[in-house]
Amino acid sequence: MLVHIPTLLSTDQVAHFRQRLDAADAHWVDGRVTAGHQGTRVKQNQQIAEGSPLANELGNIVLGALERHPLFISAALPNRIYPPMFNRYGGGMHFGSHVDGSIRLLPGSADKIRTDLSATLFLASPDSYDGGELLIEDTYGTQTVKLPAGDMILYPASSLHRVNPVTRGTRLACFFWVQSMLRDDGQRSMLFDLDNAIQRLTATHADEAARVRLTGVYHNLLRMWAET
Repeated sequence: MLVHIPTLLSTDQVAHFRQRLDAADAHWVDGRVTAGHQGTRVKQNQQIAEGSPLANELGNIVLGALERHPLFISAALPNRIYPPMFNRYGGGMHFGSHVDGSIRLLPGSADKIRTDLSATLFLASPDSYDGGELLIEDTYGTQTVKLPAGDMILYPASSLHRVNPVTRGTRLACFFWVQSMLRDDGQRSMLFDLDNAIQRLTATHADEAARVRLTGVYHNLLRMWAET
């Protein structure tokens, strides 16, 4: 399930992020420092040093926006979120086909997070750079994603995906992983569709008794499947 999360960050927030990241030249490092064995061979980009004050400052803004975005909550059913990171791709930089690692160690702790979902939050206007599309393979083929600044794509971390080479300008983004209460993408998709249907029935003032029963089905399925 691929879910487009529109306007996670406002125009003013994106401008603030750009100002802070554009002024942080000394804090950009080789993106391969956080890549696994597979990623090291195909990854060519830069990222803000993980755990740095700047990464923490901007990452906390992203986390706050996620907590307030109902579409993200409905689609991800988040249990834990990996601290957001920030990357950039200049001319010729790319990230070849790969699958994200299934388990990541949370920085500064012995705790681990299961990466059920991957997220990319775009921070550069799509007309400011050429190339840099995120390509995600799913059951319907390869999906090409290049979103407005402030929008985010959420997709299964088990998906084979890549970032095309940038041929003009700079691609700037935030990325992170989510451990969902439901590790199975099919179950998450089913509850997401059910939640959307309930919200639509509520908005159209449909039969209240039916809505109550459907809401009960939603929560009983979540109770049956959730891991917390």
